[in-house]
Amino acid sequence: MKMSVYIIRRALLLIPVIIGVMTITFVIIQAIPVSERVSSYYLCSGHGAASPCTPTIPCAQGSTALCPNPAYEAAIHQLGYDQPIWTQWGHYIFNSLQLNWGYTGSQSQASHAFALTGQTPVSTVLSYFLPYTLELAAISLFMILLLAIPLGNYSAVYRNRPIDQASRVLSFSGFALPGFLLAILALTAITVISGGFGAVCNGTSTPYAEWHNSWPDLGCLPGGRYPSWIGPYLQTTPTGFPTVDAALHQNWFLAWESVKRMLVPALVITFGGIAGILRFVRNSMLEVMNLDFVRTARAKGVAERQVIKRHAGRNSLNVTVTVLGLTFAGFIGGFPIIENIFGLRGIGLVLTYAIQPQFDYGLIFGTTLLFTIIVVLANILVDILYAYLDPRVRLG
Repeated sequence: MKMSVYIIRRALLLIPVIIGVMTITFVIIQAIPVSERVSSYYLCSGHGAASPCTPTIPCAQGSTALCPNPAYEAAIHQLGYDQPIWTQWGHYIFNSLQLNWGYTGSQSQASHAFALTGQTPVSTVLSYFLPYTLELAAISLFMILLLAIPLGNYSAVYRNRPIDQASRVLSFSGFALPGFLLAILALTAITVISGGFGAVCNGTSTPYAEWHNSWPDLGCLPGGRYPSWIGPYLQTTPTGFPTVDAALHQNWFLAWESVKRMLVPALVITFGGIAGILRFVRNSMLEVMNLDFVRTARAKGVAERQVIKRHAGRNSLNVTVTVLGLTFAGFIGGFPIIENIFGLRGIGLVLTYAIQPQFDYGLIFGTTLLFTIIVVLANILVDILYAYLDPRVRLG
């Protein structure tokens, strides 16, 4: 099978997976009372105190008698909650595939924390914060690969020697120490020992722990304002990725501030992510080094370094690439906690605010779908890379 055909087949499998996740979220949404779903939107908040977003309101001012709320009934009709369940499901899937994931709630904690206005499209809000999460994921993944693969190979080559023992301790520590606990310990250590390595503004150091929901502290910038290429909600141009855009505009101060803010969180994520991959790399390398073609290469007089690098190394990556997809899904799932602890702007931080009362259901389910799409795309890329490393996979 050609590689292009294999990629198309794998891409088509995206559709049922994503629709399945959308269906699951739809079922969960249906479990939420309709009145609570309606009240979470901005739709009824503009009618004043005399007409709150509830099914009934006082029939007259000062009256204890209750009458149906016209605004609530209009909201039910506009949101389609008065239609049959299958019709609602069809509209939900259709809108979700078009990235129409609803609107932010005007009274939610997320709206207050990030100064969002009511009825802001969820997809628009997530597009502002997604680049920050992707940058953190890219840095973390790069550090995991940079450490896990060489260290795993050395552990296999020098089996039961000090480097193998040290990697075993590192791996078991990564499994045993939860990411959120390590993040808190790292943040506390930085703050207590050195006061953090925050920005120095007019001779005053801003501790790392005091950076919250900003990138970076406005007091550190000339004139106390951001450059023109940083727009609303700190969205940057032209790429949307803050570190990349800062470098493109040759603003090395902001580029370094962005990297510095992500460095410690990336190390925390790396410590947990490296645990599983390191052991798989080691075991896979040990297995490959005992195969016939490796022994043949040694018998032919090939240098040991070339045997390890060219013969055993590439073949041992097959299992590692598979585990990498699972690892990526695992540490992406921990981003809400890590971003919340370190106050990093990202969709994980948005989610932690969205799940606080008043709940912002649009952001909650929009973020869920976005995380799903990211993980599924990452696993497809892993499958493509696996097929490239081992062409036999394409025969299935």
